[in-house]
Amino acid sequence: MRPDGREAGELRPVQIIRSYLKYPEGSALITMGDTMVLCTATLEENVPPFRKGCGEGWVTAEYAMLPRSTEVRSARESRSRVNARNLEIQRLIGRSLRSVVDFAAMGERTIWLDCDVIQADGGTRTAAVTGSFVALAEAFLRMIEQGLVERLPLKDYLAAVSVGLVNGESLLDLSYQEDAAASVDLNVVMNGSGGIVEIQGTAERGSFSREQLHHWLDLAAGGIEQLIAKQRQALGEEAVRLIDRAREEAASWGRNG
Repeated sequence: MRPDGREAGELRPVQIIRSYLKYPEGSALITMGDTMVLCTATLEENVPPFRKGCGEGWVTAEYAMLPRSTEVRSARESRSRVNARNLEIQRLIGRSLRSVVDFAAMGERTIWLDCDVIQADGGTRTAAVTGSFVALAEAFLRMIEQGLVERLPLKDYLAAVSVGLVNGESLLDLSYQEDAAASVDLNVVMNGSGGIVEIQGTAERGSFSREQLHHWLDLAAGGIEQLIAKQRQALGEEAVRLIDRAREEAASWGRNG
C-alpha cells in the first residue's frame, strides 16, 4: 500500500478547472493530489523572428514555482537568477504542446503558456503539460469565436504522467515522497491517439531493461487515458465536439505525425 493508500496503477485525485482566471484567453487550474499548477494561455498577434513571413504560428511556455510552493522557501526567479530546472521544464512543456498544434491554422500568432506551481508534491511538470493543454484549447476556442481562425488549430489531445520504480514496485503518478525514493523515474508525454511525444527516464541506481520500459509505458498510457478523460470533462461537450472533429481532419490529412 502506498503512503496515500493508492493502488500501484492508480492516479492521485485529479481536478481540472477551466476558465480559472478572468483575463487570459485560456486558463486552467489542475490539481493532482497535493500538487497544484495554474496554467494560462495568452494570445499575441506576432511571432518570433524565425517564424515571420511563413504564415504559421508558434506556441511557447514558461514555468515557475512560487517561492513557498514547497516546504522550504525558494528564491524567486529573475532575469539575473535563472533556474536551470525551470528552464528545462518550460522547454519540455513547449515541445510537448507544439506536437499537437496545427501552426498553419493559427496564422502568424503566438500563444504563451505560463505555468505557475502553487503547491508542489511531485509531478509538477507532468501536471503543467496536462493543464496547459486545457488552457491552450480554450484559447483556440476563443479565437474561433472571435473569427480569428477558420478551424481549430489542434491535431490531438495531450497529457503527461510520471511512472517510477519504488522499492521494486512499478508505480503510477509519483508523489514527492515516492519520487525521492525511486530507483527509476520516468516522465511520459503522450497524445490522445496513444503516440509517444516525449520520454524522460533516469535510473537513479543501476539500470532497467527494455521489458521494464515497455511495462512502464503501458502503465503511463493507462494513466494518460484517464487524464485525457478529465480534460474532456473540463472542456465541456461543445469544445470536445470541435476538438474531435479537428482530430479527424488532421488524421485524414496526415497531419498527426
